[in-house]
Amino acid sequence: MISLNLSASLNPGLTRTRQNPTRISPLHAAAADKPISCRYQLGFPQIPNLQIRQKTFLSPLTKRPRSVSAAASSAEANPEPESEEAAAKNKKAKSLQLGIVFGLWYFQNIVFNIFNKKALNVFPYPWLLASFQLFAGSVWMLVLWSFKLYPCPKISKPFVVALLGPALFHTVGHISACVSFSKVAVSFTHVIKSAEPVFSVIFSSFLGDTYPLAVWLSILPIVMGCSLAAVTEVSFNLGGLSGAMISNVGFVLRNIYSKRSLQSFKEIDGLNLYGCISILSLFYLFPVAVFVEGSSHWVQGYHKAIASVGKPSTFYVWVLLSGVFYHLYNQSSYQALDEISPLTFSVGNTMKRVVVIVSSVLVFRNPVRLLNALGSAIAIFGTFLYSQATAKKKKIEVEAGDGDKKD
Repeated sequence: MISLNLSASLNPGLTRTRQNPTRISPLHAAAADKPISCRYQLGFPQIPNLQIRQKTFLSPLTKRPRSVSAAASSAEANPEPESEEAAAKNKKAKSLQLGIVFGLWYFQNIVFNIFNKKALNVFPYPWLLASFQLFAGSVWMLVLWSFKLYPCPKISKPFVVALLGPALFHTVGHISACVSFSKVAVSFTHVIKSAEPVFSVIFSSFLGDTYPLAVWLSILPIVMGCSLAAVTEVSFNLGGLSGAMISNVGFVLRNIYSKRSLQSFKEIDGLNLYGCISILSLFYLFPVAVFVEGSSHWVQGYHKAIASVGKPSTFYVWVLLSGVFYHLYNQSSYQALDEISPLTFSVGNTMKRVVVIVSSVLVFRNPVRLLNALGSAIAIFGTFLYSQATAKKKKIEVEAGDGDKKD
């Protein structure tokens, strides 16, 4: 019987063995770094210097021979470039996402304010229109939940009870703003609504919260600017002014009450929370709307609106867009609040009022006096200062809380 030696220089890549049938994986073969010598009991002459070499791998970047073990050790030794690159990509993606959210928020708010005002100009029944806007939002959320386009929240009796207060104050804020929009220019309503921080500080102080001097000083230009804008407003109306002020009170109480009553329901995100608030607000508002305005007045107003517009479809589009975009812009604001810090949200909300005021003046050609524009600018600048001051207050409270935990 002739013995066959397979040695190192011939037939690379030959991997069969007769005595040990166990297969060797490429990873193990690459790590072995030894020539594999096999001895066959075959019946033909010996082939000299026949050997199996280990297979090398080429790096796709450098095209150099590189073993698997070397590649693994290199990846473990240098994880930083990949992690930094991934972090940079995530940061860009998040910035793009926030930009889209803010863009949609502003665009949807502008569309709502324009078509809401157009509908109110020909159909001056804000209670019915406000009810329809809540109805449109309720239908929107029910469709999302029914077709599983968005996860439906788990509704419990304690959650509904906790939501009754915020939904009531949301109803007050919404209908009061609609009444204001029906009586004065959109720009004037938003200037007065920029005074919301003033009511927030006052009501929160009564409930035991304390604010630094910078916060109190920041509300002074808000009060001064709103006063100047109100005195010089061409379309001034006491009902419009009081509606905007009551709207501020309603939304501030909604925010305060939500913080106190919904603390144990943090698993429900902002979109679902606002959807539930819209549904409850509809049940609050519509019966009162029937009592305040009456269905007979709605029929007469409808015929006058159609005669004024000319085409019924035009009026229907205005009403529909006001309802859909009212829900969408609030939905976007809740989504933005989930993704960004309160300071960024406050600054974005301040800039939103500027964009809405400017766009409404351009669309409706409202006459604006110099002192009126100056007062609006001062009020909005005061809102910006307030957001900065309150953000510093929250940062100090967080740092103090972390210090207490460490102690």
